[in-house]
Amino acid sequence: MASLHLLGLLPLYLLSFSLLCDVSTTIAAPLPTFREAPAFRNSDSCMNPRPSGPIHVAMTLDANYLRGSLAAVLSILQHASCPQDITFHFLASGRESKLQSALKASFPYLSFSLHHFDPARVKALISASVRRALDQPLNYARAYLTAILPANVNRVVYLDSDLILVDDIFKLWDVNLKGKVLGAPEYCHANFTTYFTPAFWSDRKLAASFRGRKPCYFNTGVMIIDIQRWRLGSYTRRIENWMEIQKNKRIYELGSLPPFLLVFAGNIQGVDHRWNQHGLGGDNLEGKCRDLHPGPVSLLHWSGKGKPWLRLDARRPCPIDSLWAPYDLFQSSSLRFDL
Repeated sequence: MASLHLLGLLPLYLLSFSLLCDVSTTIAAPLPTFREAPAFRNSDSCMNPRPSGPIHVAMTLDANYLRGSLAAVLSILQHASCPQDITFHFLASGRESKLQSALKASFPYLSFSLHHFDPARVKALISASVRRALDQPLNYARAYLTAILPANVNRVVYLDSDLILVDDIFKLWDVNLKGKVLGAPEYCHANFTTYFTPAFWSDRKLAASFRGRKPCYFNTGVMIIDIQRWRLGSYTRRIENWMEIQKNKRIYELGSLPPFLLVFAGNIQGVDHRWNQHGLGGDNLEGKCRDLHPGPVSLLHWSGKGKPWLRLDARRPCPIDSLWAPYDLFQSSSLRFDL
């Protein structure tokens, strides 16, 4: 009888266990611990104060990419001629206080602000892509910079979190946009048609959106943006319009990139390729190792599935990941390099 009684209670035990599991999965894991970075000061050649004010760098910030973000910030400061003249703007969609504490702990002297990005602003417009990471609302925050950044910010360099600079960011900041809204390295040798589905190209009305332009692929992980011109042209709304079309008719597969291409490709200011040696994370499915492209390098970008910190932790690094490792501030990292 006792065994029958226990059997009768079994569903309750299972239900309780299931509820406990559900609760535990909703509790965010603690953030990793990171080392404090050295303090970087302006060189004697820097004007104090800078006549045109600080330069502005925008990045997204979340727990999954925090390690990459801190490495990127360290690389920017280390190679900048006037690091104290850089103001960072971080966009986050949760755990802001924890992320802010992590930033302050690693960079006590950093000039930065943390801005909340509401996922609800874009969530309903997002369509599933080839990789889940590309579907996160924060991945679309770059399209909303003009609504988030302070009104006194007229120009910004937007950077992804999976990159490092090995050159002075002031050189990138000073690129002449020649009246364009956006500047980025262009790759006109890439097969542009592959970024959109046959359904897009077979629709004459949609395909005609590129009429009068010579569209080339560009990577949205490195962009110089004229905030005032963006606002005047209502470019956020233009990007949203394409996302709405995508919800009704699948015209692309790659997350936030194609809407930018639809709006801007063929109408941006080209930047030297050295400022985005992208694709170092391999493709979006396997993330296999890749080599650097020929030519000079100012910025290395691990776009693609393979991230250097994950490959290093798994002890299956690619040769190129050794260039990222010196900027890793992760406290438990077994790979330590002197800067």
